[in-house]
Amino acid sequence: MESVAVWQSVALCGFFSWIAFASYINITHKVRSLLQPWAAHHVVAGAPLILRIQKYQNSFMDALFSGLSCFVSVPFYTAFLPLLFWSGHGKLARQMTLLMAFCDYLGNCLKDVVSAPRPSCPPVRRIIATKDEEENAMEYGLPSSHTLNTVCLSGYLVYYIRSYAENISAPYEFAGFSLVCLLVVLIGLGRIYLGMHSPIDIIFGLVFGLMILLFWLNVHEYVDDFITMGQNVIYFWGALSILLLFAYPTPEFPTPSYEFHTAFDGVAFGIVAGVQQTYHQFHHEAVARIFTPRLPFPTFVGRMLVGLPTILIVKFCCKALAKWILPIIAHTLGMPVRSTSYIPMLNSSSTGKAGDGSKQRRPLHKLFFLSQDSFDIDTGIRFVQYAGLAWSVVDLVPSLFAYLNL
Repeated sequence: MESVAVWQSVALCGFFSWIAFASYINITHKVRSLLQPWAAHHVVAGAPLILRIQKYQNSFMDALFSGLSCFVSVPFYTAFLPLLFWSGHGKLARQMTLLMAFCDYLGNCLKDVVSAPRPSCPPVRRIIATKDEEENAMEYGLPSSHTLNTVCLSGYLVYYIRSYAENISAPYEFAGFSLVCLLVVLIGLGRIYLGMHSPIDIIFGLVFGLMILLFWLNVHEYVDDFITMGQNVIYFWGALSILLLFAYPTPEFPTPSYEFHTAFDGVAFGIVAGVQQTYHQFHHEAVARIFTPRLPFPTFVGRMLVGLPTILIVKFCCKALAKWILPIIAHTLGMPVRSTSYIPMLNSSSTGKAGDGSKQRRPLHKLFFLSQDSFDIDTGIRFVQYAGLAWSVVDLVPSLFAYLNL
């Protein structure tokens, strides 16, 4: 017990030291100065290929590639993963959730470190069919998150099926592998066709995705064992989640990437906390699975009708609670805060105190904010609401299922 607590403390202290050191030497700026000119050059050089691909533009191709982009987008996975938990495939669901959060963090970090532009529009024609795509277009381009996520999640899905399903013949394995490769190619080609990415973005997304997938396949069993049977899991993961909010590079210009990271950081913490507390009740390997006599499809539909409204209500309540409590806590601790969108009144109330805050900083401010003047309270609100949503997926909602015999 003591040895576990020691290595956990050492790991967290080491991570915190790295954050402080990286901020002190401004490592993001140094790396960007090396990589950004090279990336920008390849973005410009890739424009003629994009224009050649877009010569084949038609309404069918627009709909096809826009639909595929939605199919592998973050909102799709956010809606799909709860259903995977409730279908009885708990291990697959928690592994894909954590892998998604890992991909989102590393991919968005690389985007904001390099701060490479997307293809210039015009001359490139950019097709934006959804609000999610509008937000994606505000991010930097390298690497392509859609390509990276598709490689990692579809690759892990094939690995999981191959590892846990019995008597899969070689033709079926080849068909599954071929479908994944086809999906990756179509996603990459579609991102170029839609004018959202340059070829260099797709190549980096593919290579970086394969590296992350290879790493995850070597550690996923250890991660799962730690979550389900480890010691001090919630405390360790909670501290790690908070550190990850600060272990993020500052982009050249503001983008939504950090908001996405914050949301998935909260999701990962909520999933880990909920699963760790209820593993033996709801998430062990012997739970009922969909399309079996213990969990027929009509019962699963009943789970969706109960579960989806519940998690949305929990998300709303967590957001309202965080908007009320977090500013009070920050004020009590002497932490200067601002709000980008959730609590506009905070900005007006803190404006008059900006001069005093710049002259004298309290210890907590010096420790956590480093080069920042204040902390965006929206980060905490977003983290809490998505952590609450994820916790409800794996703890509250399964409890309701048990109570309703679903």
